[in-house]
Amino acid sequence: MSLDVSPELLARAQQGEIDDAMFVECIRTSLPYAWDLISGLVADLEVAGGDFADNQTPPPDEQARGQLLRVLASDAMRGSIERYFGVKLAFQNCHRVAVFPGKAGDTDTYRKFVTAREQILNQQPHLRDC
Repeated sequence: MSLDVSPELLARAQQGEIDDAMFVECIRTSLPYAWDLISGLVADLEVAGGDFADNQTPPPDEQARGQLLRVLASDAMRGSIERYFGVKLAFQNCHRVAVFPGKAGDTDTYRKFVTAREQILNQQPHLRDC
């Protein structure tokens, strides 16, 4: 199971749509490693500026890796986080998360980061089974 959904949130979803704030809170509490990593990258981008901020350190264990994979593989989770922070997320391998400013899809840097070429160049033997 990807998320720890409270009975209240489940009841709310059964009654109709839930807003991003409620969903993001569920993500934050259910996937703390992924949340801390992404929110830290957002803070780094805000402080340092630049084209993007990224993580190149593999997760400490399989549970943390699983959190990253779940949050970034889900269109709903990924989209809510992007809207919440006003950023665009990108992902390579099993851990390289990058945070781009909100209109990043319009930049050459983002378009380059998400190419097959960059994915191939980012491969390393020790990451083969990540």
